[in-house]
Amino acid sequence: MEPPPAALAARAVAQCVGPTGPWRRTVSNKVLGCDWMPGCGSLVGARGSRVAGPGGRGRGPGHPRRRRRVTVDRAGHVGAGITMRGGQGTARPPVIQFTNCRILRGRALLREDLWVRGGRILDPEKLFFEERRVADEQRDCGGCILAPGFIDVQINGGFGVDFSQATEDVGSGVALVARRILPHGVTSFCPTLVTSPPEVYRKVLPQIPVKSGGPHGAGVLGVHLEGPFISREKRGAHPEAHLRSFEANAFQDLLATYGGLDNVRIVTLAPELGRSHDVIRALTALGICVSLGHSVADLGTAEEAVQSGATFITHLFNAMLPFHHRDPGIVGLLTSDRLPLGRHIFYGMIADGIHTNPAALRIAHRAHPEGLVLVTDAVPALGLGNGRHTLGQQEVEVDGLTAYVAGTNTLSGSIAPMDTCVRHFLQATGCSMESALEAASLHPAQLLGLEKHKGTLDFGADADFVVLDDSLHVRATYISGELVWQAEEARQ
Repeated sequence: MEPPPAALAARAVAQCVGPTGPWRRTVSNKVLGCDWMPGCGSLVGARGSRVAGPGGRGRGPGHPRRRRRVTVDRAGHVGAGITMRGGQGTARPPVIQFTNCRILRGRALLREDLWVRGGRILDPEKLFFEERRVADEQRDCGGCILAPGFIDVQINGGFGVDFSQATEDVGSGVALVARRILPHGVTSFCPTLVTSPPEVYRKVLPQIPVKSGGPHGAGVLGVHLEGPFISREKRGAHPEAHLRSFEANAFQDLLATYGGLDNVRIVTLAPELGRSHDVIRALTALGICVSLGHSVADLGTAEEAVQSGATFITHLFNAMLPFHHRDPGIVGLLTSDRLPLGRHIFYGMIADGIHTNPAALRIAHRAHPEGLVLVTDAVPALGLGNGRHTLGQQEVEVDGLTAYVAGTNTLSGSIAPMDTCVRHFLQATGCSMESALEAASLHPAQLLGLEKHKGTLDFGADADFVVLDDSLHVRATYISGELVWQAEEARQ
C-alpha cells in the first residue's frame, strides 16, 4: 500500500540537502516559509538559492521574508495540488511567525521561531504535515529574547491603588494596576491583600474575580490573602489590631473572616498557630495554595505543614526566624529530607536590592534553584516616588528605594517592578539568564499548577510572552499572541 502523503512529504524532506548536509526529518521553522520545487530534492528560495537547514538558523540570500505558497499532489509530490497558503478555505485565525529571535524553551534559549495562532503556541511541524499551512504574517524580532510572560504572585497594589482598601470600585483599581504592569513584562498576577478587618475582605474579594489578560491588562489568577492568621511577633507591616488566631472550628472561622474563598488562589498563614494544619488540609482540598510566612515556626512545625499540604514560603528570610544551625526554621525547608515524596517546595524572594542581601539570594538559589519564585511584594507606592502612601490599614513612607511603615524602620513591601527584580537577581546571583527568567515565569506557574498553560513557550501553551533585549529590558509584551504593550523606541 502506498504511504500517505504526509509520509511521502516527510521522505522528501529527509532527502533534501541543506547548506551543511542532508535535511533531518524534523521540519525547520524556515522550511515552512520556503518554496519546494516540483520533482526536485532541494528547498529553493525565490531566486534559486538554498534555504537554511534545521533549527531555522538562517535564510538564503534569495529568500525574502514573506508568506510563501507550497503545494503537494495526491502522491505527496511537492509543487502541485493542495494549496498551503494560510487562511484560504478555512475560518481559522491567522498564523503569526515570530522570527529572528531566541526563545526560552526547555530551560534553554534556542534560536528558533515562535508560531502563534488563536492565542496559543503552535507546533510548526504539525502545522505543515497535518494542515498543509504556512504563516500568514511574519514579525522580525530583531534578535531579541522571547520569554514567557512574568507572573507576580505577591503584589499589594501600585500606582496609587491599594488592593486592601475597601473602595466602592475595587475593580477599576485592579484594572489600572493590570494595565500599568504590562510595561514590566507581567502578563498574570495575584492581587494581594494584607491583614485587614473582616468587613474589608467581604467587600473587596467579590470585586476581584479571576480574569483573562488582554489589551486591557495582565490577567488575574486569583487573590493572595496574606494574613490575618499570622504571628504577632513576625507581623512586619501588618496591623496588630486585626491579627487573628484560629478558634475551635478553625476552617469555619477562616470562612467567616474572609466571607468566602471563590476568588482566592493563595493563603499565607503561620503554621505554629493552633489548628492550622486542619486549615491547611481544608484549603489544599479546595485547590488553594497554602504559603508559610510571618511566622516563628521551627523546622519541625514547618515540615508538618508541608506534610499537610503547604507548598510555598512567603518572602523567604523576611518575617520569619533567622537561620540557626541547630534549628534553621522555615528556611530549612529548602534542604529538608522530611518532605513528602514528590512534594516540591517553592519560596518567594523579593530581589529588589533592599529586602534580601545578595549573599542570601545566592545561598537560597544554590540550595534550591528549582523552587525560587521572584515576587515584587509591591505596595501602592510603586511608581509614585517619595512621600506618604497607604498599605491596607497602615501608612507607608517611601524614601528613595525603600518603603517603611510610617514612623518606624520596619520595611513595608517593595517599590521595585518585576523586570527590575529579574535584572537584580541575575546580577546578584550570577545565575544563568534562563534561570532568572524562569524564576519569574515557569516557577510561579508551577506553584499554581498552571505550567501547561502559563510560564512556558511549549506547544499548546497560552501565547503570553515578553520581548527582551540582551540586558533584559522589556521591549514588548504579548498576551494570547496579541501585542499589548511596546516600548516607544521599538515602534520606530
